[in-house]
Amino acid sequence: MARNRSNQTRKPRPRTGEPAPAEKGVLRLIPLGGLGEVGRNMHVLEFDGRMLIIDCGVLFPDPDQPGIDVILPDFAWIADRLDDVEGIVLTHGHEDHIGGVPYLLQLRPDIPLIGSGLTLALISAKLQEYRIKPVLRTVREGDRVHIGTFDCEFAAVNHSIPDGLAVFVRTAGGTVLNTGDFKMDQFPLDERITDLRAFARFGEEGVDVFMPDSTNAEVPGFTTGERDLAPAIAEVFRTSPKRIIVSSFASHVHRIQQVIDAAQEHGRKVAFVGRSMVRNMGIARDLGYLKIPEGVLVDHRDLTRMPDNKTVLICTGSQGEPMAALARIAKNDHQIKVGPGDTVLLASSLIPGNESSIYNIINQLSELGANVVHKGNAKVHTSGHASAGELAYCHNIIKPRNVLPIHGEWRHLDAQTSIAKRTGVPEDHVVVVRDGAVIDLVKGRIQVVGQVPARQVFVEGGQVDVVNDDTLAERRALAEDGMVTVLLFIDPKTGNIVEDPEYISKGTLPSDEEFQELTPKIQKALHSAVAAGRTEQEQLEHEVRRTVTNWFQRGRRSSPVVIPVVVDA
Repeated sequence: MARNRSNQTRKPRPRTGEPAPAEKGVLRLIPLGGLGEVGRNMHVLEFDGRMLIIDCGVLFPDPDQPGIDVILPDFAWIADRLDDVEGIVLTHGHEDHIGGVPYLLQLRPDIPLIGSGLTLALISAKLQEYRIKPVLRTVREGDRVHIGTFDCEFAAVNHSIPDGLAVFVRTAGGTVLNTGDFKMDQFPLDERITDLRAFARFGEEGVDVFMPDSTNAEVPGFTTGERDLAPAIAEVFRTSPKRIIVSSFASHVHRIQQVIDAAQEHGRKVAFVGRSMVRNMGIARDLGYLKIPEGVLVDHRDLTRMPDNKTVLICTGSQGEPMAALARIAKNDHQIKVGPGDTVLLASSLIPGNESSIYNIINQLSELGANVVHKGNAKVHTSGHASAGELAYCHNIIKPRNVLPIHGEWRHLDAQTSIAKRTGVPEDHVVVVRDGAVIDLVKGRIQVVGQVPARQVFVEGGQVDVVNDDTLAERRALAEDGMVTVLLFIDPKTGNIVEDPEYISKGTLPSDEEFQELTPKIQKALHSAVAAGRTEQEQLEHEVRRTVTNWFQRGRRSSPVVIPVVVDA
């Protein structure tokens, strides 16, 4: 799709409350997601009116956000400047880094996507569902390419998905090193280690702004290597008398490779369950990242004809997602049934906020008789993120001039700040901010110069931004305290209630007799409103809502949703 590039150097007018456009020659950074949360990663670099986006992911909802599918970064600030975007660099293929891309490309489909082979294959498969044919530019470690005005060099990083990349961005206004998600496993399954020689070389050249993954910054020491999990996984296969059901991220190729290797060793057949698992593992196999021996993989429908002690199912749902295969299996709402003798292996860590959902599934599976093996009772998972020792090592070899911690909740960003200071970065050269902060690099130092919108944008049923915080608050109130509808027929001239009110309650406790206590209170409120000249239907319904709400709060310490319906008699 051809686009008009005549406005490449224009300076957009700032919106009310936003900072002025960056001065020529000043490098500006705007994180739109991933700070103060684990997910929704999106970072914008701006230089001389042109922009480069690093990652565009989603955040999965908390239990107190009922009905929400995923949460996007806020695109409002860049929505009318999409012609200024040179490209989107994707550091790796996890949903919290690529899941928002389809929604952004719906606004401008021809924004180039730059990433490794596996990462681009995963996002391309996702974009087929949206009927978007992306513009792709494949890079690999060691590549140095120009993305418009941005000079980008890529370095290999080890993570829980293959083909991860860090990106070193050079501009005339300064340099930025964004690690993406990474750790420093010295003996990874794919033998592709984090390229610390490249990190050191970037440090020698000069890293003006270091943007490191902070997820495990408060965890001391070094993250356990993937190979160290092999004994625990082997123990599961050695001791399980019947079926083994493994739940993992649909992108965790390394862990699934370990399961497939163990299955072959113990003479078991493997089947994938769940659309995203089947799709992603097919992509990983076709590209050579997943090696499946001949005859090991079968369709899950064929497993019913095989002995239970010769089968393994690998499914989605390790984070307690209600519609994923594992949750449905736990609720006995799936064609796959578990029972005594079956073993369920949860091969993923707990993402903050998902703990209650995951433990609920563990309890449901245990009640069905399954033996549930998880990180809490066996060494079957390790993190994909660098711990404090690894981060300190990176800070020491890079020696950045400024640090902007990314990817983590506030406590994680704080821990990264502490590491930076202890390795010699001056306190006033470390900036901890929330999403939407506008940060300029001026005379070798980063400083916050303003704020742009960066609210959470909710997706529900494929619809973007039709649900807001007020809607969620109402849903929580319905879930916690129920709902009361009050139907009143009144004389609009006097405010008198001319028929007995009808109280319809859902999820509340008062009896019909107790509700009758409300009638005189409502009548008094209506008389007062009419006497004061407030006779419009909306005004009278407001008085009814206020009176009923006060009655519940004072007498029952609850706050149901109150829906008054006032009808003229």
